[in-house]
Amino acid sequence: MKNLIAFLLGGLFSLGLMVSGMANPEKVLNFLDVFGDWDPSLALVMAGAIGVALIPFQWALSHSNTTTVYGEKIELPLQTKIDSKLIAGSALFGIGWGIAGICPAPSLTLIGLGYSQALYFITAMLLGIWGYGFVQRAVDRKPHQK
Repeated sequence: MKNLIAFLLGGLFSLGLMVSGMANPEKVLNFLDVFGDWDPSLALVMAGAIGVALIPFQWALSHSNTTTVYGEKIELPLQTKIDSKLIAGSALFGIGWGIAGICPAPSLTLIGLGYSQALYFITAMLLGIWGYGFVQRAVDRKPHQK
């Protein structure tokens, strides 16, 4: 039952991406092109998403024993420090989004729609994740000099 609910919610999320235009790379690129043919409509989509998520998120923050519908404890991140890894990761995400007009969730929706360029994006994303892990393990093994 848990997998069925997850599948249905994933389908609903994908439908929302398609209806809002977030799964359309050209529309996303026009949104990101603020000095060219700028399309601000995705800002309204983002504002709507923030508005929908804000109330339950704030409620979860104020109730330490919050659980999912399955009774699992919701664990929010404890890290609040903005460090170089966060900045670099955010920059890479933004660069990839700006180049391709695709980010991870819409890429899965686009694969389902037969959009072949999403396969290239997912391959590059997985290689990037693997490459980060490879470099991070190498850095962690290197003795730190004092």
